[in-house]
Amino acid sequence: MDYGFHAPTVSFPVAGTLMIEPTESEPKKEMDRFIEALIEIRDEIREIEEGKADKEENVLKHAPHTAAVITADEWTRPYSRQKAAYPLAFVKEAKFWPTVSRVDNAYGDRNLMCSCLPMEEYSKPEETTA
Repeated sequence: MDYGFHAPTVSFPVAGTLMIEPTESEPKKEMDRFIEALIEIRDEIREIEEGKADKEENVLKHAPHTAAVITADEWTRPYSRQKAAYPLAFVKEAKFWPTVSRVDNAYGDRNLMCSCLPMEEYSKPEETTA
């Protein structure tokens, strides 16, 4: 999301993978932008692998970066605000500011919850009014 793309579907159909489904209507320029973002994200991973970025305090672990985080008075992260807010030049043209940072990572994909009524409620006979 820091690169201006909606997060891909995670853990579907194969756990631990991304599902990327561009449509026929996506222009080549948009596909090129997406590929550039994926390459940059791979470079961020490489920085961690090579010890150039901390394993816990890095741009990936804290992504996405909200406007509130970027504009806070204090910046305590080991990478720049610039890297967090505008990781590639094209992002400045149409920045998408997510309202929240990461939520439960992939917890919801692995721990399904139902907000339905208990099953017993469905087996009760309907009440009729006279």
